[in-house]
Amino acid sequence: MTDSSITSPQSEDTQQHQDVDIQLRECRKQIDALDRQIVELLNARARIVERVGQIKQQGSIVAFIPEREESVYENVRKTNRGPLGDDALKAIYREILSSMRSLEDHLTIAYLGPAHTFTHEAAQLRFGSAALYVPQPAVQEVFRTVERGLADYGVVAIENSLQGIVTATLDSFIDIDPNLKICAEIILPISHFLLGTGPLEHVRRVYSHPMALGQCRNWLAAHLAHCEQIEVSSTSRAAELAQEDALAAAIGSKLAANHYGLRILAEHLEDRSDNATRFYVLGRQLSQPTGNDRTALMLSIRDRIGALHDITGCLVRHNINMTHFDHRPSRRKVWDYIFFIEITGHSTDPEVEATLDELREYCLAVRVLGSWRTGELAAVRA
Repeated sequence: MTDSSITSPQSEDTQQHQDVDIQLRECRKQIDALDRQIVELLNARARIVERVGQIKQQGSIVAFIPEREESVYENVRKTNRGPLGDDALKAIYREILSSMRSLEDHLTIAYLGPAHTFTHEAAQLRFGSAALYVPQPAVQEVFRTVERGLADYGVVAIENSLQGIVTATLDSFIDIDPNLKICAEIILPISHFLLGTGPLEHVRRVYSHPMALGQCRNWLAAHLAHCEQIEVSSTSRAAELAQEDALAAAIGSKLAANHYGLRILAEHLEDRSDNATRFYVLGRQLSQPTGNDRTALMLSIRDRIGALHDITGCLVRHNINMTHFDHRPSRRKVWDYIFFIEITGHSTDPEVEATLDELREYCLAVRVLGSWRTGELAAVRA
């Protein structure tokens, strides 16, 4: 005799799967409906952006306005109530802004190549995937490409938290068109990987950019002290060479490993986990003040006792903080130098303008290289 109230375990599983399917179908219906709304809203936004582009053309205003884009990110951040994190939402909006910007103008971005260098990654973080990226063989060529109007913007490394200043970038400012300006900055966390085709114990040569080799000095001394270190023009060029040499490895990015089909032989080679590189975005316009800005200056100083003291004293009197100081040979005569400083504030701020006026009394020349919103460390990529 069978008791109809008794349900077999198999029947319970079947019922449970049916309940789950019903719930999933309902959730997916809601997602599909929301996606339709999102597409409608994105296109409504795009139509307004097209109108903005027309207005900008009438006023000869460029498509990329860094301070405006930062205000969009800030507005999104303030609106966010989760569960999406701020970094995830910013990554989504980076691509939205990149696509919207392409409706106004198709931007061309010059950077130190080949593809998949850290500079390339930094440029993509700033401009998104809708821009056209044109690799250059040297930092100086990035400057020249933008100067000649062959690219709308350029991205160049300026300093690393472990290795310091990138001298090629400073040297490029000396002879470049004064109309070229720093209009934004990108701060990218840098994690290095050892890339190769064979096992670690077979490695006899390590290729990389000199800055990358310097950032991994301790790891190399501890694990590959017997290997020759060979400096090349970029980490991507190192990956290319490692791809062709079974006894070689390259220090580069995970993106380069994927692109060149290399194995990751070791991870996180950098001497400090907080390793980061700061990049300048070069353009032809001066960014507008945001209230959280930096200004870069290039100074030619008269050779006399107390010259540097006068400059620092001027900054102190105007309550201006100097965040960076460096110098490079002027290449005009022996032992003649050009000084580079960064200060807080925008070049149009009254106190900064007063500071610049006074600096001109002590210097042969004072040139504003640009003013931009102070950057924040980008989210670390996996």
